[in-house]
Amino acid sequence: MASLATGLRHLTCQRQFLGSHWRRLAASSPRTAGPSRSMSTETTSISTVAEANELADSVRIPFQGVKHARCVPATPSYFTREPKFNDLYIRFSTLLSRHRHLPIVPKHESPQIPWMRLEQIRQHLGEPVKASHFAKVLRLAKRLNQIEPGMAPEEIKEALQGFSRDIDASLNIPRPVTIDKFGRAVGAGRRKEASARAYVVEGTGEVLVNGKPLSEAFGRVHDRESAVWALTATGRMDKYNVWALVEGGGTTGQAEALTLAVAKALVAHEPALKTALRRAGCITRDSRTVERKKPGHLKARKMPAWVKR
Repeated sequence: MASLATGLRHLTCQRQFLGSHWRRLAASSPRTAGPSRSMSTETTSISTVAEANELADSVRIPFQGVKHARCVPATPSYFTREPKFNDLYIRFSTLLSRHRHLPIVPKHESPQIPWMRLEQIRQHLGEPVKASHFAKVLRLAKRLNQIEPGMAPEEIKEALQGFSRDIDASLNIPRPVTIDKFGRAVGAGRRKEASARAYVVEGTGEVLVNGKPLSEAFGRVHDRESAVWALTATGRMDKYNVWALVEGGGTTGQAEALTLAVAKALVAHEPALKTALRRAGCITRDSRTVERKKPGHLKARKMPAWVKR
């Protein structure tokens, strides 16, 4: 729009210049009486028009003959808050709709790709990408990654390569839990939206959660049993002390996250207990989450009662 305004101002200046030049030539032409005057005026007019046309041809006026014009953005996401990230979403959506008919493999058989994280995407694009928008693009990328590797087009491989981190996923091994110089083993656990970090040290069975006793931290008996289930299932309740920090989620999620954290720290003290803890369900991360509410439903699955009349 700025270039169009500049061109129109330039065109106006050229017209003013040609008009002043025409008046100056007309004023300087000789005026005589009779036939000679009319002939001189006609000759002057012809020469003046020729000079004006020659001058107009010599000066190229931008947007000459254009009546209506508008600026077209370079990308359809120009007016959005996240244009680069929105272009990435449109690209993945287009690829998925174009190659949806291709066969796919199970998730555990798809190529292992270290996906970029939210903070890395924000730094790479320089845009305040929302976590919910990033999750949508990540789901599209994982769906494209499930396409049979031998039948995946090159455009899909290039798009996924730009959305991955430049590391070797096979070298990314879990860091073992060790015991520090104070005799503590630190374990971390997650459940739903809750996260827990447990410090397990040999002691007499004292348990503190966020600086509170177990009975004050969790009001329900079931949550208290879940928090120390790793110690109860292995018969080590009176042998270790636990000091835990929990945050996020609800009381049930925090208690079950604490179960995994205590189990990991307990394995550092006694590796032979890993089989018993796995049999008790303390080692495996529970990935189940609450199913989202659907449009038109009262909850995730519940629908309004159908009334015929």
